Amino acid sequence: MNNKRTTGFWVIMIAGIFLLVVLVLGQAMSLINYEFTVSMGLQEPKDVITEMGVAVNKGFGAGDTLIYIPLLVLGLIGLWKRAVWGIFAISGALAITAYWPVVSLSMLLFARGTPGFNFTQFTSYSILLGGFTLYGLWGLCYVYKNHKLLAGR
Repeated sequence: MNNKRTTGFWVIMIAGIFLLVVLVLGQAMSLINYEFTVSMGLQEPKDVITEMGVAVNKGFGAGDTLIYIPLLVLGLIGLWKRAVWGIFAISGALAITAYWPVVSLSMLLFARGTPGFNFTQFTSYSILLGGFTLYGLWGLCYVYKNHKLLAGR
């Protein structure tokens, strides 16, 4: 077995840990104290996205807390341990990572012009969310191509 960790492995791990921290602080915390996440700049205030936008964000927070965060944690641990189950978990997390930014940006774009919706940071969000999507898609391809190496087989 080759014990060398590839650059791709480290990209998945480091970006995954960063994403995990952001998810815990921005998504899971939004269920406990939404205003705290707004104060950290990880959620938008209701005067920018409306009460409905806050409800949608909290809905994502619930899904992320119950499904995405545990999958990502298991995937990172499994990838570190070179376990086959880690390949499945990280693949699920990477698929969600590619999916959610597309949904989020689409909602923001479709909400333009809606009464009370005052969001204006479309360019910066497009870059940020596009980066998450690219990371998720790249990671899926990388894991698929290197699953035997990553699982220590």
